[in-house]
Amino acid sequence: MAARQKPTGFVGFTFVWTGQLVSVLASGATSFALTIWAYQTTGSATALGVISTSFLIPFLVLSPIAGAMVDRYNRKLMMMLSDLAAAAGTMAVLVLHTTGGLSVWHLYLTAILVGLGNTFQWPAYSAAISTMVPKEQYQRANGMMSLVDSGPGVFAPILAGALYPIVGLTGILVIDLATFAFAIGTLFVVHIPTPPPSAEGAAARSHLLREAIFGFKYIFARKGLLGLTLFFAILNFVNGMGLVAPFILARTGNHSASLGAVMSAAAVGGVAGGLLVSAWGGFKRKTTNIFVGEFLLGFLGLFLFGFGRSLAFWIPTAALGMLAVCLSNSAAQAIWQAKVPPDVQGRVFAARRLIAFSLLPITPVLAGALADYVTEPAMTSSTWLSHAFGWLVGTSPGSGLGLQYVLAGVVYCLACLIVLFFVPAVRNLEDLVPDHDAKAEDKPASASSPTPGA
Repeated sequence: MAARQKPTGFVGFTFVWTGQLVSVLASGATSFALTIWAYQTTGSATALGVISTSFLIPFLVLSPIAGAMVDRYNRKLMMMLSDLAAAAGTMAVLVLHTTGGLSVWHLYLTAILVGLGNTFQWPAYSAAISTMVPKEQYQRANGMMSLVDSGPGVFAPILAGALYPIVGLTGILVIDLATFAFAIGTLFVVHIPTPPPSAEGAAARSHLLREAIFGFKYIFARKGLLGLTLFFAILNFVNGMGLVAPFILARTGNHSASLGAVMSAAAVGGVAGGLLVSAWGGFKRKTTNIFVGEFLLGFLGLFLFGFGRSLAFWIPTAALGMLAVCLSNSAAQAIWQAKVPPDVQGRVFAARRLIAFSLLPITPVLAGALADYVTEPAMTSSTWLSHAFGWLVGTSPGSGLGLQYVLAGVVYCLACLIVLFFVPAVRNLEDLVPDHDAKAEDKPASASSPTPGA
């Protein structure tokens, strides 16, 4: 009797997606509980910023190598190893907590370990979609993946709140570990095709370090892709100036249920956005999705969000802002999957993400320090800053963080408009950069043999 064929295509992708969705739900509950614990233990926005920075350190150091390894080796194996690294971080927190030795600095080290797994996970999963799903389904598949990012946030705070009184932090951590096993199990039962060889992949074949550099060369040789990457780098930096956990907790007197409600609302918006993109597919031109989505995020999720002083204001702005960003992210991902040959996507995607996230390790610490030492003290006392902006965001605790949100929203929206109207290389990216599977006669003359800066 012939062996049963493993699921592949969209069915196989759905198996993998389900495993990740369940695992991230449990990890979200763990993260929510630990965020509250860390802020109540330290009362410092800077401490939360350091945790975020610690998570990004492995990504900044190893991302190009991770991308090259994803292209070199079995992508399914890379996915499994990334999940195992995250599970090891959760296990470390579990052991420290049960022995009574958990401190905030332990979360810094754990974040580094979990970040190491994520460094391999994202390029591996992103590149796998390209070989499992037809090109016309990329944006819908990416809409489903956005549910993995946003969906668990709807239930994670509720799950954490419901389970914590019954099983405590120890029980939540054990459940988290069990879901990692489930996610890895789904990978065993599916078939992830090997990407077909391409001319770019053959030309890039070399030793590991040179292959790691290839991703940057590929992006810099295509002006539109480089412009899109730098655009997101700027937006990521500006967006990072808003710190949701300390902002809501300061505004509400450390009321964790309010933070949970806001985070759940944002996640509901993300789920709605993912479902919308999965069903609709977005505007025909993917760059339209990017500019519309990012502008709405800046206006709703940053600018208007910062004015809020109650759940009645935060919940709708957070939800609509996250809905908008799903529209943008799924379109951007679909563009990259269409333009980059699958056998070099690990390297190119890792380089792309490294450039786009290059400023993120600075942002949480900078934003936290700015709040702790500048905007919060200035807005809650009689200073020129409180006199100038107190009528906008008030002069109570959290007003400084609210001001950071408002100003970040202004800069975010301006950046979107500037790139839309004054950077045609990004606005017309879909026409200027050919798809990786386009026929030679369909490619723009300047794109068939790109040169740096072209």
